[in-house]
Amino acid sequence: MQHDSLTAEVVSIGDEMTSGARLDTNAQWLSRRLGELGIEVTFHSTVGDTLQHNIDVFRTAALRADVVVCTGGLGPTRDDLTRQALAAVLDQPLELRQSALDHIHRLFARRNRDMPQRNEVQAMFPVGSLEIANPQGTAPGVDATFQRPDGSTSRLFALPGVPAEMKRMFDETVAPRILKSGGNTRRHIEHHVMKFFGVGESDMEQRLGEMIARDHVPRVGITVSSATISLRISAIGESPQECHRQIESTRAEIMERVGELHFGDGEEFEQYHAVERMLAARGESLVSVELGRSAVLANWFASLGESSTYRGGFCFAKLGELATVLDVDADSALETLRRRCDSQWLVAVDEYPSLECSDEQPLPAAEVTLIVVDPTGEVFSTTSRLGGHPSIIYERIGKAALAWLRRVLTEPRADRHDHPTTAAR
Repeated sequence: MQHDSLTAEVVSIGDEMTSGARLDTNAQWLSRRLGELGIEVTFHSTVGDTLQHNIDVFRTAALRADVVVCTGGLGPTRDDLTRQALAAVLDQPLELRQSALDHIHRLFARRNRDMPQRNEVQAMFPVGSLEIANPQGTAPGVDATFQRPDGSTSRLFALPGVPAEMKRMFDETVAPRILKSGGNTRRHIEHHVMKFFGVGESDMEQRLGEMIARDHVPRVGITVSSATISLRISAIGESPQECHRQIESTRAEIMERVGELHFGDGEEFEQYHAVERMLAARGESLVSVELGRSAVLANWFASLGESSTYRGGFCFAKLGELATVLDVDADSALETLRRRCDSQWLVAVDEYPSLECSDEQPLPAAEVTLIVVDPTGEVFSTTSRLGGHPSIIYERIGKAALAWLRRVLTEPRADRHDHPTTAAR
């Protein structure tokens, strides 16, 4: 069977999934990754911690999908039943795998703990199956092949439910094995993530055009999180070098089309990382002020830990309260704070709106002024009407403030469309 014709099913295991107690983000992530490999995900299944139900789901999935990837049920407790279910479907007994047991012992030893006997079950594998190494946890994965009645096969991959462990195991082991099993000589896959802010998803898709088509080589996937757009380039090739060439060529084309919206690369890279990097390169620092009902900038910059570029964040209901604390008038409050904090730059949000909604205005939308004070004390402000779902509106406003700061940091003064003012409001 050729790689391009493979279909897949994603199986999520656990009572916490079927009860709705936990959101199943693993299935979403796996579906995207499988799609990047050119595999069509045709089914999602969710099953609780009942052995017979697990057996039924695995057997059904193996009969109708060429690749089955499941998460969950690989722990040491009595309700972790994935191994037993796979053994039943494969009609093979479980055997103790010494290499897996040694790995579990080493993990406990590094933590200065004795391994409970119950954890030995995590080293049990159906006879004939392969291990999937887990560098971060005690639960190795299972890789098994199911023989269908018509002579064809389905590949079953069982991974832990812990997202960090599951993702690394899929990228480092499962994806290369899927490529190899599909008869594809292109057995290397590389990913590169680019981050953008300042345009909606539909506008981004229009500007990228055919680049995000399903048959584009390499594949370019687009996702949006709180108004930040991620473009994930997934290259498959005969060597890592070929993958890198595909990525660099595609990245260059993306930059030609939407480069002015780009702020950095990397799965976890955000605008506050970009701002910190810019300021560090200049040997300068920043203080933030947030008025209204949120303080997302302070939270983001605090997550950086010890930073030579961030002097701190201040949150007040109104600018007048800051002025009272500093014992100055409101017009000079931000510049006074910048100087007293010994910071070259200040960024301010005025102000985060209330999230109280009405039937006429179900989603919050408000005029928000974003302010930057530069090292000379000159103030640059821009006012925008920003709205969105209550779950993302504050982050959207904070990201808009960072985008305005990055623009002021990088563009010549004459190119800034909003005129500098002498007041902070």
